[in-house]
Amino acid sequence: MSSRFFRGGSESESESEESLTSDEELSDDLSEEESEDETERQPIAAGAKGRFIRGVVSDSDDSADEVKRVVKSAKDKKLEEIETSVRSIENAMKINDWAVISTEFDKLNKILAKGPVSPKEKDAKEKDAKKKMNAIQAKAMVTMKQKIRKNNRLYEDQIAKWREDTPESLFRRLREVLEARGKKNTDRLEQIKTLQKLLEFADTPYQSIRNIDPHTTDYVDRLKDETELYSTIVRGQIYFEQHGLDDGTSRVVMRRLEHLYYKPDQVIQTVESLVAEGLPDTLKSEITPPSVTNDSTDLIHALCVYLYKKGESLLRTRAMLCHIYHHALHNRFYTARDMLLMSHLQETIHQADVATQTLHNRTMVQVGLCAFREGMIKEAQSCLQDICGTGRTKELLAQGLQIQKYSQLSPEQEKLDRQRQLPFHMHINLELLECAYLTCSMLLEIPSMAAAGSNPEAKKKIISKPFRRLLDYNERQVFSGPPENTRDHIMGAAKALAAGEWQKCQELICAIKIWDLMPGTAKIKEMLCRKIQEEGLRTYLFTYSAYYSTIGLDQLATMFSLPVNAVTSIVSKMIWNEELAASLNQVNNVVVLHRVEPTKVQQLALMFAEKAVAFVEANERALEQKVQSGLVNRDQRPKGQSNQTRQNSEKHTAYQKGSGQQQRSRNNFNNVLGNSVRGRTQQSRYRA
Repeated sequence: MSSRFFRGGSESESESEESLTSDEELSDDLSEEESEDETERQPIAAGAKGRFIRGVVSDSDDSADEVKRVVKSAKDKKLEEIETSVRSIENAMKINDWAVISTEFDKLNKILAKGPVSPKEKDAKEKDAKKKMNAIQAKAMVTMKQKIRKNNRLYEDQIAKWREDTPESLFRRLREVLEARGKKNTDRLEQIKTLQKLLEFADTPYQSIRNIDPHTTDYVDRLKDETELYSTIVRGQIYFEQHGLDDGTSRVVMRRLEHLYYKPDQVIQTVESLVAEGLPDTLKSEITPPSVTNDSTDLIHALCVYLYKKGESLLRTRAMLCHIYHHALHNRFYTARDMLLMSHLQETIHQADVATQTLHNRTMVQVGLCAFREGMIKEAQSCLQDICGTGRTKELLAQGLQIQKYSQLSPEQEKLDRQRQLPFHMHINLELLECAYLTCSMLLEIPSMAAAGSNPEAKKKIISKPFRRLLDYNERQVFSGPPENTRDHIMGAAKALAAGEWQKCQELICAIKIWDLMPGTAKIKEMLCRKIQEEGLRTYLFTYSAYYSTIGLDQLATMFSLPVNAVTSIVSKMIWNEELAASLNQVNNVVVLHRVEPTKVQQLALMFAEKAVAFVEANERALEQKVQSGLVNRDQRPKGQSNQTRQNSEKHTAYQKGSGQQQRSRNNFNNVLGNSVRGRTQQSRYRA
């Protein structure tokens, strides 16, 4: 009796601020210990008592003498009792009073056999609170959990559906979607389902196509949906233009550009014609009028120019890279080179996000392939060196992961890298890329090795480390069989070129089947054969110049099947660049070779000059780092500094930055393209 008395007292104190509901709850708790007859009579007394109390504490607006009697249905009464029990359970859960929770839960099951109340959401708090409970409360909590598990087995299907359809902030999100859609006679529920599906793929547009085998018809069928997606992008662009939403227009134009920049002209024109047929006459774009969409170059130019003017910094950077990629894809090397140099993206690309860095790598590779197709071997090798020389080509181009033996990537990082992978139809053929890079390296490295001769210092100059590594490995082989893959063909061609067998080198290079994937295969093979003849001539002169006093130009032209004018041009260029100690005798049409070896002092002077150049380059790099750190410190300087001091420091920093930019000459790509000129250090090697 004492326990019931104190429990009843505690309940009446905690619920005294509430109205009739609390008194009914107290009377029901006490009635469970009495007989069934008392249980039937108790609600009447409790109801009278509740009406008396409510009459006493009623507001001044209502009459104290008049009490309105409301007639409620049995269903409403049952719902009120359920709400009362649920509220009591929630209040008891806040104070961890599991004895009250157990009592109310039993009463709730008697009222209605359905009540999906799950205290599992508070398990984390209960574990901490259980340590602070006394033995009675802890035992009551364990008993309550057992009752809930036993009771929930009867309603597993209903509870599963309830959990499935009630995510966090569901109603708030539904209300936002409904308020945003203002059209009449539309199925809003269907729109919500569509938006929910689109929301999952908004950040990963290539998720579905990335998981399909690219060599099956399913991949091709999935690619057909890209036309409809592109049509939606065009419609969105026109909508944003008509409503003057510049921010949205820039993002949609960028998305449209990303769908077009890597495609050839025929594909772009086909897609544009299909989209134009589906658009009504009232939808016209000012950025891309019909006169522009007929030519892919004009279309890409119009989209990029708009982003240059109206886009953000990131969008301008990506637009520039897409524009350069498109020019390189269409063999406009000089235009792509000039845009790349004027943008100075090489200096700031390391600060961009991963997707933009990947786009920059793809652009550099495409510029290198463009230079290769145009016969610019040195420029092509320089562009491809940074990507192909790392051994992580697939990873840098976002075309796959190269799991290394001692990789330290966490599962989360590996998952993010896989999400950044590009779909198969956007890939650059890695075998073709490697073949072009190794071929360029062969045409540059073999003459360089021949020019080095027996000079140990000259042998340290390596143009392509991967090519040297492959060549050394191939030379260490005891027996070399017939070439089986691209690398074997190039290594065999390199050894033949070094031995002066340029015909065999041509045969091995032309036998590579991967050239068929490049447009203009016949033109490319013809260019490579001509380059092999020219580099074979240079290699021959470097190797055997010590054994000749004079050699006829006609004889050289006959040996390498080159015109006499071409041979004269090559020899003159070698003499001018001081690569060959010789002179031309135009009367007799011969090359007079001078056997003038540099003295020991001259060799030491040349070595010292090379080390001085390396020292200057290291100082320039240190100066650039200091200037960048100075700019950061200037931005973080306290506000109390005087304006005069700030102006002086800014002038000094600007002067250092300007002088550093004028003296910068360490960029290999800029050296090759003519952006900077490095001082010659070998001025007196072969002078008499």
